[in-house]
Amino acid sequence: MEERWVLVFQTCKSPNLLFMSMFLLILLYLSNPPSIYAVSIYNAYDVLDLHPQDRDSLLLFKSQLLNPNQSLSSWALVGSRCTNWTGLTCSNRTGRVISLNLTHLNLSGQVHPSLCKIPFLETLILSHNNFNGSIPPCLGTFRNLRTLDLSHNMFSGVVPNTLMKLKKLRELVFNNNKDLNGIVPLWIGNFSMVLEKLDLGFNSFCGEIPESLFYLKSLKNLDLSHNYLSGNLYDFHQSLVYLNLESNQLSGTLPCFMASVDSLSVLNLANNSIVGGMPTCISSLRALTQLNLSFNWLKYEISPRFMFSERLIILDLSFNDFSGHLPNKIAETSEKSGLVFLDLSHNRFSGDIPFTITELKGLQALFLSHNLLTGEIPARIGNLTYLRVIDLSYNSLSGSIPLNIVGCFQLQALILNNNNLSGQIQPELDALDSLIILDISNNKISGEIPLTLAGCKSLEVVDFSSNNMSGALNDAITKWSNLRFLSLARNKFNGALPSWLFSFEAIQMIDLSGNRFSGFIPDGNFNISLNFNNSDIGRTTPREPLAALRNMEIKLSVIAANSNELGFYYNLSLMVGIDLSDNLLHGEIPVGLFGLHGLEYLNLSYNFLDGQIPSSLEMWSLKAFDLSHNSLSGQIPENISSLGNLTLLNLSYNCFSGIVPKKQGYWRFPGAFAGNPDLCVESSGEGCQMKRLPAVPGKTFEEEMEGPISVWEYMPGLKLHWNCSFRGRAEVLFLMLISTSVSRWTFEVTAGTSSGTPDGEKERSLIEFHN
Repeated sequence: MEERWVLVFQTCKSPNLLFMSMFLLILLYLSNPPSIYAVSIYNAYDVLDLHPQDRDSLLLFKSQLLNPNQSLSSWALVGSRCTNWTGLTCSNRTGRVISLNLTHLNLSGQVHPSLCKIPFLETLILSHNNFNGSIPPCLGTFRNLRTLDLSHNMFSGVVPNTLMKLKKLRELVFNNNKDLNGIVPLWIGNFSMVLEKLDLGFNSFCGEIPESLFYLKSLKNLDLSHNYLSGNLYDFHQSLVYLNLESNQLSGTLPCFMASVDSLSVLNLANNSIVGGMPTCISSLRALTQLNLSFNWLKYEISPRFMFSERLIILDLSFNDFSGHLPNKIAETSEKSGLVFLDLSHNRFSGDIPFTITELKGLQALFLSHNLLTGEIPARIGNLTYLRVIDLSYNSLSGSIPLNIVGCFQLQALILNNNNLSGQIQPELDALDSLIILDISNNKISGEIPLTLAGCKSLEVVDFSSNNMSGALNDAITKWSNLRFLSLARNKFNGALPSWLFSFEAIQMIDLSGNRFSGFIPDGNFNISLNFNNSDIGRTTPREPLAALRNMEIKLSVIAANSNELGFYYNLSLMVGIDLSDNLLHGEIPVGLFGLHGLEYLNLSYNFLDGQIPSSLEMWSLKAFDLSHNSLSGQIPENISSLGNLTLLNLSYNCFSGIVPKKQGYWRFPGAFAGNPDLCVESSGEGCQMKRLPAVPGKTFEEEMEGPISVWEYMPGLKLHWNCSFRGRAEVLFLMLISTSVSRWTFEVTAGTSSGTPDGEKERSLIEFHN
């Protein structure tokens, strides 16, 4: 327990006793050094009560607030010691409040002017609450204020001009009040000659950056990001440490920031309209640790002399128009420092990936996608043992996936889609047991899925689509217990579908379309998948357009040298669905498939399926339903048209029969019943129309359907059966079947796609980094 000296005077009735007390006091003073005596007097003031004027002002301020968590319950008339009041710091000499910090207390309401009657306040922090209304002009009366933080609230209107009276202010933080608007006050750069930090980010300010800010010598940290600021970007003439102007409408060319050559640590100018090239002087910023120039209009080649210091840990030049070869050596490296995050994606860089990139020993994230890169993946890529993300997609890379890549044993995402890679998946890739995302789609990869990939137990997204892979599905896939997305579409896989196909709890999309799978659809346990059975979507969900896809996010992160976590998301926009179309499946459709409440997309078209559809469907979330080009029979379920989210329906070219009443609203799905000879569809004023094969002269199948379907051609010796036993399938007697240029309707559900669109992109969005 801390020992404290407290000096207490008592009233003495006896003169002798008074004299004795004074004598003892003098002895006490002489026997203790002045410094100890001073400490004793200082500590005595801990017992001082809150000054009555400040107490009354604070209680009135509290009375006007909503305080659902009772965070200010300690503010009361009884027990007025300053140390007992939440968020208060008082002067030990006077008992006056000098600091008020109410951050993260879930307070709401307007700031009552009584708060301004605390004259000696030096720090006022109201951040991360729900305060609203305008900023009180009376805050300008705090002549001793050093810090004013109103961030992360709902303040609106303009910054009051009375704040220019705060001559001693060092920190002004108003970020994340989205309705704060108007121009940035012209006086903002000259009202306080000691202002070091100004943060007005994530608001709605417009106009140009005040000229005074470019010359305020005391300014160290400036954040004006995520506003609507315009005009040219000029050079700053002070020693800045942190500069964030991201997501505005600034134009002009890149300045050199030479006044900050030894101080600037973070420079973020992303998402503006900056033009021109990259001046080599930028690489002279010796203290720079983070540089983000993404989403601008920068172009031309990057000079070979361009080289950053080893302090740089984050470099993002993505989404520009840079061209030429990748820099041979973009930054100095050492054993303990160097680049951690490098993003040069979405430019026009060409040529080979320089082997020197494998010398960036500390690199954890490498993004070179959407360029014009050729050649092979560097054989020594495995030297980057800290790598967690590799994205080389959408280039023209060739060769095979280097076996050395298993040296990147911490890898979480390997994204190589849309290249010209060949060869097979090496069994040794099982060493990448931290892998979450594996995308090698749209290449020329061949061979089977290695059994050893069972070792990649962390996999959540697997895309092998549009390759030349073959073989049956093996049990290695069952070990991917966290699987959320699986696409093996447009390959040459064959054999029966395994019984465990629908047994993944987190699965959101299974796409096995365009292969040679045969046999029955396994009648497994369809209740395992949480997404397939998500009844929260339910019947009351309003109808959305087909393109309103769900966003599946996977957060990945890297750890910078300063132990800060830099996170970014891998986004997949897709439906919750199953696509087994364009295979050789036969037999009846398992009844369990028709009871999946969360399923949004089901495509079983272009198979040999038969049997009937249940009379009532419970697929309340269904948006796209395609069973066309099979041999299904029976009547159309009456409640299909009542599925409120349904946007695409195709039951054409089957053997359905009976009557489809007009009142069921099937007019929303033109062409959905074509090619069902025994099906009667009521139409306005024409009674019942039989949906036979098109008989209008010159009208092809494509014209009959709303979208194109497959057209089969035949040569002599090839018989076509147009009855419900074969449903337009060809029986080859002797010669090879030749198909025309097939542009059949397929509903692609990879990231970013909607009905009738080409394969979309899987996108990754970087979380902004802040000081």
